[in-house]
Amino acid sequence: MNPTTEAPFSEHADFQGAFALLAEMTRDFAASLEIESTLERALARIAEHLHAEAGSLWLVSKDGKQIECKACVGPNPITGMTLSVDQGIIGRSLRENTCQTVFDVSKDPNFSVSVDEESGFATRSLLCAPMILSDERLGAIELLNKQTNPDRCFDESDIHPLQVLTSSAALAIANARMAESLVEHERVRQELEFAAEIQRNLLPQPRPAPFPIYGVNIPARTVSGDFFDILPLASGEIAFCLGDVSGKGMNAAMLMAKTASLYRCLAKVTKSPGRLLATLNAEICETSTRGMFVTMATGIYEPATGCVTVSNAGHEPPLCCAPDGAITTIPAEGPPLGIVPDIEFPEVQIPLAGGSLYIFSDGLTEACTDDGEQFGAQGLTSLVKRFGDQTVGERVESIIAAVGELELRDDLTLLAVDDTRDAD
Repeated sequence: MNPTTEAPFSEHADFQGAFALLAEMTRDFAASLEIESTLERALARIAEHLHAEAGSLWLVSKDGKQIECKACVGPNPITGMTLSVDQGIIGRSLRENTCQTVFDVSKDPNFSVSVDEESGFATRSLLCAPMILSDERLGAIELLNKQTNPDRCFDESDIHPLQVLTSSAALAIANARMAESLVEHERVRQELEFAAEIQRNLLPQPRPAPFPIYGVNIPARTVSGDFFDILPLASGEIAFCLGDVSGKGMNAAMLMAKTASLYRCLAKVTKSPGRLLATLNAEICETSTRGMFVTMATGIYEPATGCVTVSNAGHEPPLCCAPDGAITTIPAEGPPLGIVPDIEFPEVQIPLAGGSLYIFSDGLTEACTDDGEQFGAQGLTSLVKRFGDQTVGERVESIIAAVGELELRDDLTLLAVDDTRDAD
């Protein structure tokens, strides 16, 4: 007798009972969210229907190297036991994707005696069907010792019912995992939305004209690694910054939130942009992980004199636009925050004299046109000149709208300081 031969389902004496059991299992799987307890009930029903003395349901581990017993019925429980995926009749059933019938396990070299030795159960014959869906090996169901036969052997008429019932269990497991994945995806999405809301609350609210500083942040994803701040001081000066955290995702968002919070606290008591960056750098060097760092430009604007004092920690060179349209850049003279501890950050004082200063993240300059060319600092310069007759807020919004029509590869942030003394 060929142990893997499949008998037609119509030849089974109790095929109507098997169909009724399949319908009952399907309803149970559809109604229950507890897949493990549902599988235990399904295994018990399958074992009872095929008159097995014992049975077990095994699942393949995530790495595909082991199988673990997730449910069992019978006098000797083995739930939690693990075997190599290549071990025993179960392993053979999974490798060959066939139902295995062994009438005398003592004569089968693939039979693993370790299970009987650990459980104390005496296996004489077994029936094992794999749970495989779309070529993915999920596990197997194994039945031991048919009680209604004197020799405790299963026969060929048991093969097809077990295969059908096992397929139903495999589909239930796949559906449960998909549902679990969707739930996890939704949980992560909600957490990202919550993180994004926290980030938005960290950004300053826009102030109406003629306030001289205006900024906008457009995240490339749900959460952003960019940030900016605008902080009027009691002395009448206005502190400002724009930063860009390395990397993407939640780690970058957390470092962004930390750096932005530290800046807001320090800017209230430290008027020197260079000393402020040095303090931030010491803190980030002490606590940052996985090589993360922050590029950041920070400054102080004095409305009474029209001067800005700027310090740059590895950030994109800000652009200074004079009233006559001349453009100069302010290169970074210090490294990004979080790389080199105990370092000083030089300051540069710039008289705007009716001009404006633009600080931006690389998401702006790296935006791509339709032909694949990067927007670059020259693209920003052309937009600054095009919208030069607008208020600082209108100008920033117009530039962001124009760049937003391009292909964005990163978070987009732009902050402008406008000296409007001559316009008063």
